[in-house]
Amino acid sequence: MKIIENTTKFHIEEPTAVVIGKFDGFHLGHQKLLQQLDIQKSRGLKSVVFTFVPSPAAFFSGAPIQELSTVAEKRRIFAQAGVDYLVEFPFAQEVADMEPEVFIEEVLVGMLHAKCVVAGDDVSYGRHGAGDYALLEKMAKKTEYHVVIIDKVLYNQNEVSSTFVRKAVKEGDMELVSVLLGVPYHVGGEIIHGKKLGRTLGMPTVNLLPPREKLLPPKGVYYSYVYLHSEKDSRSYHDIRLPSITNIGTKPTVNDQNRMGVETYIYDFNADVYGEYMDVYLLAYKRPEMRFEGVDNLKAQMQADIAAGRQYHGI
Repeated sequence: MKIIENTTKFHIEEPTAVVIGKFDGFHLGHQKLLQQLDIQKSRGLKSVVFTFVPSPAAFFSGAPIQELSTVAEKRRIFAQAGVDYLVEFPFAQEVADMEPEVFIEEVLVGMLHAKCVVAGDDVSYGRHGAGDYALLEKMAKKTEYHVVIIDKVLYNQNEVSSTFVRKAVKEGDMELVSVLLGVPYHVGGEIIHGKKLGRTLGMPTVNLLPPREKLLPPKGVYYSYVYLHSEKDSRSYHDIRLPSITNIGTKPTVNDQNRMGVETYIYDFNADVYGEYMDVYLLAYKRPEMRFEGVDNLKAQMQADIAAGRQYHGI
């Protein structure tokens, strides 16, 4: 996959099928868009995912916005999906002020060489988001591309959207999130050294600091599983699903810092994995993060959590 980033001066030579979107969360609706992109690719067009970086919402807020999917996560998703081009178009005021017709003519047709545009019926682009699917269809007649509009995916009569997924994550409803995404919600990062309290208690854990822009569910303990990755070697546990239980929060009993961390106990596992990359998939919420009166009470609760996790995972 070729990534086009940090520039508004480019031109794709091959005729393309383009899908436009934020792709935050990569939910079932997004997946339906990419399925249509695959169909167009099978007809000889190169596939293009077009998205803005930063997102318009982050640009206009003037501050980073926590997102369901980081830029790095989106890149990995699209690469695995076999997308030919990922365009991370720099969003700035002059882009925000671009008239919708100009966006179609200069960006979609001129830069992306679009012969097919795939979009949801809520697609928006151009100044004040005034461009819609009706304008795409109108302009198609004179700019020699065709439009494929994808119907919304519904779950329990609700539209599957990033807003819907975000609400479920914020409520800690990880089972619902798994349905909307098709896979459990995950948090990834490099494994770092913690205080090693778990190891002294006979329950060694692995720690990571999630990206600051990653939306996290409420503080608490979650049933989970993990995948470990490394570019250095190929160990037996790499890229294998490992059952686990995870605490998301600030560990109030032993830590006075406010930085959110992800601490995971991996069942029947005791390898040295510092510096490796870990993806933690959150399956279900167990309990809120708590402050305990002393380390002994914390140890007792950790043992109870681990036992409950074994029962949950059936191990």
